[in-house]
Amino acid sequence: MVLTPKQTTIAYRCPHCGAGIMSAVGFFSLSGDMLKLKCDCGESELIIQRSRDGKIRLTVPCILCSKPHQYTISSSLFFGRELFTLSCPYSDLNACFIGETNHVKAALAQNELELLELLEEAGVESFEALHRDRTLTDPQIFDIVLFVVRELEAEGQIKCRCPEGGEYEVEVLDDCIRVYCTVCGAESRLPTDSVLSANAFLGADSLTLE
Repeated sequence: MVLTPKQTTIAYRCPHCGAGIMSAVGFFSLSGDMLKLKCDCGESELIIQRSRDGKIRLTVPCILCSKPHQYTISSSLFFGRELFTLSCPYSDLNACFIGETNHVKAALAQNELELLELLEEAGVESFEALHRDRTLTDPQIFDIVLFVVRELEAEGQIKCRCPEGGEYEVEVLDDCIRVYCTVCGAESRLPTDSVLSANAFLGADSLTLE
């Protein structure tokens, strides 16, 4: 009897150069401490770790945000889907693609079209320009993000751990806006360190604090 080891394909898009990075990942390749998927430009890497309880922990670079996002999913989900995506928590743009190779390739191609459209709307002419413009000095960006947060609060679209809704406050930090509940302590940090990330948040219809 020949056993076929579990295998899946995982991909992400490099925030520095915009390249789609894809690789096959086998079950036994995760037996070590961690597995890194690096972009050829040397500026980003996706980290995969399998915890003692069998779950898969991912550290995924994000094209919109200055810092990578952390995700934890089950091993069955990681190896068992034709396509599973993980999105940036501040936009609808997918950051990571997992599944059968052809499905991942198709999703990565669709992601490129969506990203190019978003770049055009934000007035950013290239991935290199996006990388250079990581720090914002325009206070209007903070004003716009604050406006969206207040609109979501008025519409009851901010969710936290409180069963019937909490009390929300906003704190402006150097590179983000922190929205937090004064009752349960749940929070979310909205990045304001790139034009693209701020622009993406303008289309948000809800905000979940964790």
